[in-house]
This record gives sequence, C-alpha cells and structure tokens, in this order.
Amino acid sequence: MKNLQKIHILLAEDTHKDAEATLRTLKEVGLMAHVTWVKDGQEVLDYIFCTGSFIDRTSGDPTLLMLDLNMPKINGLDVLKILKTTEQTRFIPVIMLTSSAEEPDVTYCYEYGVNSYIVKPVVPETFAEEVSRAGFYWNILNRSPVMAT
Repeated sequence: MKNLQKIHILLAEDTHKDAEATLRTLKEVGLMAHVTWVKDGQEVLDYIFCTGSFIDRTSGDPTLLMLDLNMPKINGLDVLKILKTTEQTRFIPVIMLTSSAEEPDVTYCYEYGVNSYIVKPVVPETFAEEVSRAGFYWNILNRSPVMAT
C-alpha cells in the first residue's frame, strides 16, 4: 500500500523478541517509515519530553505510541497516566500492546485514557496479524485532532 502516510511510531517494549516481531510486521506491511524503539517506561517519558538520553532530540510527538504494560523502571500504566494528564501529550494515541488479559489491567488502562488495548497473542502469525491490523487502523481509519504547534 504505497499511499499510506508515514507515521512515527514510538514502540515501548522491553522484550527483545516481541519488539523484533513488531518491527518486522510493521516493515512487512509498509508501516515502517519511522519507528523508535525504547525499552522501559522512563525512556518513553525521556523521549516524549526530550529529557535524559533524548535531551538533544528535536521535539515532535510520535503519531502513535505502542506501549507495553509491564516494563522496567516505570510501568506502562504510570506512563499512560502521565501522558494523558499532561496537556501537551494528552492527544498522543496510545495502544497498550501487552501480554496481560487481566480485566483490572484493561479497566485501569481505559480509565486513564488508553485508545486501544491489545493482548499479545502467543502464536507468531496471530501476533503479526494483530500488529498489522492496529497499524492499519491508526494509519488509515483513525482521525486525530489537528493540533496547533
């Protein structure tokens, strides 16, 4: 699909195998224009707010954050709370891409403003299909508000 817009995805995933599978799938379906991979919740916040090891990064929010729930340093739920309660970042779409199918996790994520909650399938082919669907949805179907900069 050559007419897809090139989105900037911030992938927050601490498991190398899952990150590689996600990156491979995004590349295979043509959504791999710009993906930044961070490995913990602190790196997500540093990236978005241009602090820590990303202090020299030029600002600009990712088009989409794919966020794992269970990460080191700061977990995904706490990252979500910070992003959705901060004026400058509250409109960044967040997909929780996690292995947790626990109902309290799902509920808490939606209470704090997650845009989508996807449970990582165990089967590699199913995992690729889910990531592909999520990418296409946010690239083709979803409309985001136009924000003044």
